[in-house]
Amino acid sequence: MRPVQRRVLHGSTCRGRYGDVSAKLGGTHGNFRPLGTGVFFIGNGGCRLSFTSLETYIPLYVEAAVLTARLALWGILLSLVTGLAVGIIRYEKIPVLSQIASAYIELSRNTPLLVQLFFLYFGLPKLGIRIPGEACAVIGLAFLGGSYMAEAFRSGIESVPVSQIESAEALGLSRCQMFRYVILPQALEVSIPPICANVLFLIKETSVFSVVAVADLMYVAKDLIGLYYKTDEALLLLVLSYLIMLLPISLGASVLERRIRHGRFGNPSTV
Repeated sequence: MRPVQRRVLHGSTCRGRYGDVSAKLGGTHGNFRPLGTGVFFIGNGGCRLSFTSLETYIPLYVEAAVLTARLALWGILLSLVTGLAVGIIRYEKIPVLSQIASAYIELSRNTPLLVQLFFLYFGLPKLGIRIPGEACAVIGLAFLGGSYMAEAFRSGIESVPVSQIESAEALGLSRCQMFRYVILPQALEVSIPPICANVLFLIKETSVFSVVAVADLMYVAKDLIGLYYKTDEALLLLVLSYLIMLLPISLGASVLERRIRHGRFGNPSTV
């Protein structure tokens, strides 16, 4: 654990809050039962949630959620760029590069992100290459996500009717213009649903970032469980944190997919 995070979880901030709550409640008070450092539980063993602990740990989860979201954003953006480039290479069947792209996809999709992170964080230093934990997390996520994004883009590009491409060639469009104005807009209609699914998948994969000393949501949850035995509170906040991150994206993706489907199939001129 990095010194900063250890200080946050062990420092006087958490203990000070517990001390303040304990002093205010004055020990055992009504249905509240003290446990150790001024943490109070409701009920007689049925409900094991400590609302004092929840209030104290929320700032830690907010900080961890911001870090997780930032790393996930960079990883997803890089995976989109990588996927688009690899998808175009495979569609165009560029010699040598196409074979390299196929090998990359097979390697990326058939190895877990955990193994890739271990290689980046623990394997590369043996070769004299040291990468910070956060950079390893972004690179690993982009490496994994790029292969899935590439297949999503390739399937979208291949779905464009040949007649559209021939018409663009007849109009004298260059290859770049054809991709920009004809192929890519139509390919995105097909690629958006799998891309949205891949985004959700990659955000959930951030739960393994803690293995490279990144203080993400899982890192904080495991730390609280290991240090203070707050299993119920830590897991509840962990689930809620990921739900808050993923649910808006999932709902937005569903709305976007419906609009694309309606725009594509609801217009008679496009059928």
